[in-house]
Amino acid sequence: MQSFVDFLNGIIWSPALIYLCLGAGLFYSILTRFVQVRHFFEMWRLLFSGKSSTKGISSFQALAVSLSGRVGTGNIAGVAAAIGFGGPGAVFWMWVVAFFGAATSYAESTLAQIYKEEDNGEFRGGPAYYIEKAMGQKWYAWIFAIATIFACGVLLPGVQSNSIGNAVESAFGSGGMIETAIGTFSFAKILTGTLISILLGFIIFGGVKRIASFTQVVVPFMALAYIITAFVIILLNIGQVPHVFGLIISDAFSPMAGLGAAIGWGVKRGVYSNEAGQGTGPHAAAAANVEHPAQQGLVQSFSIYIDTLLVCSATAFMILITGAYNVSGPEGTFLVQNVAANISPNGPVFTQLAIETALPGVGKIFVAFALFFFAFTTILAYYYIAETNIAYIRRTFKTEALGFLLKVVLLAAAFYGTVKTANLAWAMGDIGVGLMAWLNIVGILTIFFLAKPTMLVLKDYERQQAEGVDEYLFDPKALGIKNATYWEERYQRKTAQTNEYETSDQWAPNQALSAES
Repeated sequence: MQSFVDFLNGIIWSPALIYLCLGAGLFYSILTRFVQVRHFFEMWRLLFSGKSSTKGISSFQALAVSLSGRVGTGNIAGVAAAIGFGGPGAVFWMWVVAFFGAATSYAESTLAQIYKEEDNGEFRGGPAYYIEKAMGQKWYAWIFAIATIFACGVLLPGVQSNSIGNAVESAFGSGGMIETAIGTFSFAKILTGTLISILLGFIIFGGVKRIASFTQVVVPFMALAYIITAFVIILLNIGQVPHVFGLIISDAFSPMAGLGAAIGWGVKRGVYSNEAGQGTGPHAAAAANVEHPAQQGLVQSFSIYIDTLLVCSATAFMILITGAYNVSGPEGTFLVQNVAANISPNGPVFTQLAIETALPGVGKIFVAFALFFFAFTTILAYYYIAETNIAYIRRTFKTEALGFLLKVVLLAAAFYGTVKTANLAWAMGDIGVGLMAWLNIVGILTIFFLAKPTMLVLKDYERQQAEGVDEYLFDPKALGIKNATYWEERYQRKTAQTNEYETSDQWAPNQALSAES
């Protein structure tokens, strides 16, 4: 199984996908005149401006839901893998893919807002929706929807739960081995998998509102606690910071593990972590209740900075400052060996050792708790994404069975992922990420050349911003954007209300004058 999965990954994660991810980010960065830099302060303002409604969630809640998908095991175990297989220089390429990926995230999230729909009183949207409406290719949208259900419902949850299981086992011990029908596993992993499944079941049967309510509290709190811990470790070793910066930069261009390894692992783990271009973030973006589609595009662009430039960098600096890592070379050799040879980079142990070295007695337990919350909320995000694509399919096939089946399969995948080997879990997860990235990036680039909706929306938003309007309005028909039915109806309602108000305002004095006469 491992050999077959590795073979598929070799095809999916060929250099073509690496350069496609980087190229799409550079493409949108140039065309938007680096929107991720120009509108940085507007992103901050928008974070707390939107409000939730009966149909949608607020901008901050949408950010929390998307961050729950972005901030996960990739920020802890994924960074360790990037360093372990690509060398310290891989961190630089994670930064690069995050910077350019912020523009990609703006594009895909804005598209999700433009073409979102109302479904049973909730907003729904994502790549399947905008591929059908903007590209006019329903067959391609179906392929993306099916691939995403498979990736987020089956392949990716196991990666997150696997890291939780490994971290718990490392922190508290195995607790003995137990033989089961599917193999022999530690008591710690079986207990952890059972708890994860029970908690997941309670929340995912509650719907998107419960997911949003849970993640908007947990994700910011755990991300802040994790960053503060990293900041403390960096301060305790402040003299090492210039050396670490120099190591990352120098190894990025003359890397110990080879330029291809540094770029490849940096981009692969960067995309896995921040998900820019992967097509997962747009699902949460579409659920937000905003005045203008560009607003949620900017908010989601900002989430890339939080994920990679803050959380991933925190992990990288802790590992590199404390030297708690190995770098694997070809054929199982070590280019750098600072820790035991039997410690796999595909796991949280590098990070646990790093914190343990700086703060003895804290590291393993703290990372286990951090990973639990990070990875758990990511599984919730995966469920929401898979459910949204089932809702897309349900537009054609009216059945509720698919939704129930997804819940059962995802719970089983999360439990199985907790107990299986890390290398297989990560390799299967990479297949899911790669498939979605191929389909989504090709989709958003094709849509650009067909109609350029993201550029039209950005110019419209910047025009209203320059005019200093009190309330933003979005009229897709005036911009030549077709099939944005939700926004067309919203604009009609807004203008009708305005006209009614103006008419009544003019009528009242005339009525008073008539009464006096």
